[in-house]
Formats: sequence, C-alpha cells, structure tokens
Amino acid sequence: MSTSAPAARLLRLDVRDFRNLEHVELAPPREGFALIGENGQGKTNLLEAIYYLQILRSVRGARDQDLVRFGQGAFHLGATVETGAQHEVGVGFERAGKRKRVRVDGVIPERLSDALGALPSVMFSPADVELVAGSPNARRRYLDIMLALTTGGYLNALQRYRAALVRRNAALRAAARATRDAVAEVAVWEPALAEFGAAIWRARNDWTDAVARQFEVLCAEIGESSQVRLRYSSAPALVDDPVGVLMRALEERRGHDLKRGLTSVGPHRDDLTITLDGRELRAFGSAGQQRTAAIALRMLETATFTERTGKTPVFLLDDPFAELDLRRASRILAMLVDAEREAGAQQIILAVPRAAEIPRELTSLARLSIAGGELSWMDA
Repeated sequence: MSTSAPAARLLRLDVRDFRNLEHVELAPPREGFALIGENGQGKTNLLEAIYYLQILRSVRGARDQDLVRFGQGAFHLGATVETGAQHEVGVGFERAGKRKRVRVDGVIPERLSDALGALPSVMFSPADVELVAGSPNARRRYLDIMLALTTGGYLNALQRYRAALVRRNAALRAAARATRDAVAEVAVWEPALAEFGAAIWRARNDWTDAVARQFEVLCAEIGESSQVRLRYSSAPALVDDPVGVLMRALEERRGHDLKRGLTSVGPHRDDLTITLDGRELRAFGSAGQQRTAAIALRMLETATFTERTGKTPVFLLDDPFAELDLRRASRILAMLVDAEREAGAQQIILAVPRAAEIPRELTSLARLSIAGGELSWMDA
C-alpha cells in the first residue's frame, strides 16, 4: 500500500441535530484524535457524520429523515476540509419536504453528485464483516460507492442503468395487466441496460482483476495462511463484447422475466466472490477469517482512492479490532500505521469504548470523551 499523495484532512466540524448529537463543534488536530465512550453514547454517530461528507448519505443505510435528532426538524453538517486546498462544505436536511441542500465554498452544486467525495475517507468497523458474510448486495454497494468516487463516468453509468432497470421492471409488472404489446414495452429499455450495464461491468471487473493479487498479499500479511482469492462473478460471463452479450441475455430471459416481473440478468445480480481454499468464505470461513478479508477490502479501497484521486483518505476507525484475535489485530494495526507514515501523517480518527483499548502505536493521538452525545477533551 505504498502512497505518496497528500493526505486529506478534516480541519473543522460543526454538527447540529444529527442522531443523538445536539451540537458538536470540533477542530480536529491534523494527526487526528481518539474518541472514547461506552456503546450508545454517540461514537459511531460522530464518525457517521464525518463520513456523510463523502457520500452524502448514511454509511449505515439509514434514511435521511431518520438521522434527524428526535424532536427536531432538520440536521446540519458544516466542515472545513483540506484536499490540496481548503474548502468549506455544508450539508443540511429538512424533515419537512425531505429536502437536502449542499454547498461547497458557498456555491450550491448543479447536481448533488458534484459534491460527492468532499472529504475523502475510508471507514473501518466491525460491521464490515457483512462485506464478506452478507448478501451480494453488500459487496455491490461497496464496489459502487468506491468506483463512483474514483472512476470517471461510473456514477453516470450506474444512475442511467438503475433508471432503465426501474422502467423495465415496471413494464414487466404492467405486462400482466396489459392488452397491448407488452414485449415491445419491455424491450425498449434493453439497449440502455446493455450499454450502461456493460460500462458498470467493465469498471468492476477491471478493478477486481487489478487488485486480486494485492488482496491475497494483504490477507497473508494480516495472518491468513489459507489461500484466499477475489474475483468478479457475472452471469452471463461478459469477457468479450459485454454489450452484445447482455443484449442477447436480456432477450433470452425476457419470457422468464415477464412471468416473474423482475429483470433477472445484469450487473445488479453480480457478485464479488471471495473464496478460501476454493470454497466461499462467507459460508465456510471463521469469523476471524471473514474480518480479515473485510479489512483487506477496506485497505484496497484506501489504495484505490489514493491512486485514482491523488489524495490519501482520512482513516475512520470505529473500534476496528473488536472480535479479532491479538495476532491479527497487531498485524492490521502495523499495516495501518505503515500506511499512515507513507502518506505523511495521514489523519486518523479512532473510536474505542475505553482508553485502555487505544493501541500503543496510537497513544499519541489527542483524546476526546463522549457521553450522551456531548464531547470533552481529555488529558493525555
């Protein structure tokens, strides 16, 4: 994970009425800080607020209206970020009307997507095990977020593919009630699905091919002795002429799809397959092996951000070593600290339940305590 790109930093944060955080004003040190508090006090909520500045939605998949503090009508996030130059970022959401507003340096972007990635960051948490043990949807979401933020044209292809998919599925469901030519109304959306689906497939497949060997190395360095493999799985296989192959597959599956009312082929059905000695890790791996693979995926995400954007992301570490044995946790920490050194004092924001759980290598970080959503600085 060699890096030489400038490190992104959060220089100022203002949080109002986000989850249980009534009002937080914070000027993080350039190297970051350790956030200490028992479960349920707001540690993850603060990290979620910071990560919101990157993807403009909840990292935990919550609806914006559910992020507004109980009894309030809106939340607001304000930040000064450094990504080569300093920028002012503001995000607000009003429960009434479900309106979201974003400003970057005082200007409202033409499209919300233009503000994505305002603060490059990668979040590590115990919930990441779902990247490996969970459904294919979790792994597709991982790919889509990372590639939308790092690969030109990906977000546009994804949005247009999803729009065509919604319309084809609607046409499939309407076909059961229609007396007109239902087949034609379904087929009209297939060229767009093939074109933009092929673009999504190429980006996902190219990334997976490029990092597959690095994934194996990372897992081995963490301490996995078994053979771990990463590959992109699609049906049909789209190695040659993906547009043509997808078009033919959509045509061939049209009768089946008309009966089910859903599109059964395309990148919305693909998966990022991880195997352990030839068997699927999500089904046959131990909890420690699944956590190892998940952390390796986050490390690949970090490397991808750095290589493709020229900026090293902030590390958001939400109790990342929970449920890991000491040997694996120590190796992961060493790798993260090495990456931080190579990045030139990469900013690290670490959340742990107790001060005793701050790893030795990170004890120099300034410390904050959190209780009931309120923060206070602690003596080192």
